[in-house]
Amino acid sequence: MSETTDTPETSPADDQVGAPGVDGPTSEDFKYSHPGNINADVLQNISVSLAIEVGRAQIKIKDLMRLTQGSVVELDRIAGEPLDLLVNNTVVAQGEVVLVNDRYGIRLTRVVPSTDRLKTI
Repeated sequence: MSETTDTPETSPADDQVGAPGVDGPTSEDFKYSHPGNINADVLQNISVSLAIEVGRAQIKIKDLMRLTQGSVVELDRIAGEPLDLLVNNTVVAQGEVVLVNDRYGIRLTRVVPSTDRLKTI
């Protein structure tokens, strides 16, 4: 009894996606797999943008033009409110500022449930 596969045939040229010695996806990473089968190594190597948001403000352009060194811009947050941790402009958590070896960091106090995050997409 012969068995068929859904995998398309590849040529040796297909295996040369990136330059030699450069880390990155190979043609093996993009070979056909059944829906739902995601290569975890490829997913884990995708870069995302991470930002911490203290607050926001809306001002008129004329007020923006008047800003100088020492000017104060009032934000929409009350002092002591948690900061937002955004991944690719989506709030995924909230936390408070901490100091780690002379650098700022964030201690997470709340992680937004994934079901709530999906609603904003």
